[in-house]
Amino acid sequence: MDQSAQELTARGERLRELHRGPDPFVIANAWDAGSARLLGGLGFAALATTSAGLAHGLGRADGAGLVSREETLRNASVIAAATDLPVSADLEDGFGQAPEEVARTIAEAGATGIVGGSVEDTTADPHTPIHGFELAVERVRAAVEAARTLPFPFTLTARAENFLHGRPDLADTIRRLRAFEEAGADVLFAPGLPDAEAIRAVCSSVERPVNVLASGAAAGMSVTELGALGARRISLGSGLSRSALAGALAAAGEVADRGTFARMTEAVSKSEVDGWLRD
Repeated sequence: MDQSAQELTARGERLRELHRGPDPFVIANAWDAGSARLLGGLGFAALATTSAGLAHGLGRADGAGLVSREETLRNASVIAAATDLPVSADLEDGFGQAPEEVARTIAEAGATGIVGGSVEDTTADPHTPIHGFELAVERVRAAVEAARTLPFPFTLTARAENFLHGRPDLADTIRRLRAFEEAGADVLFAPGLPDAEAIRAVCSSVERPVNVLASGAAAGMSVTELGALGARRISLGSGLSRSALAGALAAAGEVADRGTFARMTEAVSKSEVDGWLRD
């Protein structure tokens, strides 16, 4: 479906409003048009893309700079066109070290139909995985400025990636999130936090809404419990796409190892899927 300026404004405002509500909400991560439509049918209020889900679908490893800006934005456009829900995109590190490149990514993302996006402070360099503090803040500031030039509300999420890259420094993570907040980010996100106390510390240290990834320690908690810790938004990351792969691998493994097909008989029927997509 084509998104007019009026529709993009409506979607952008809906996404903003979800972050202001009294209760936390789950933003479900789709990896293609079909998953976007199916997730929308389950009643989620908003969707996000997943860099890992896209990379795996393309036959590549995630987080190694193997997926281009163009491929990411094309996937975001396909997902946004498949649903009437607001969509936020995983824009990885902004596809360039310089703040100007991050701004370019946000500007181009604004033409895809999405109404939000996240930018990480990662470098894609395994030897120095996190940008220095000052540059990380400048990159977020550039993303915010680019987002504010778009003709509809665009929710910019700034991510501090220490805990995903072997740097379990909570104090530095909070310092970065506070600086990202001051730079104008709408939502703050530190994936990989190790426990409830770390989640509570992050949420209580900033004024803007905090996204929590339902992975690791957080995966053992409920939406209500994460909300009590201060989370305003809960994302699923690549959890759903990996769950789909897990089912496919289990069924295929049975065929390869045993020459039997029992697991495939447990699959949802084609007619059911067709019916969901027709609806």
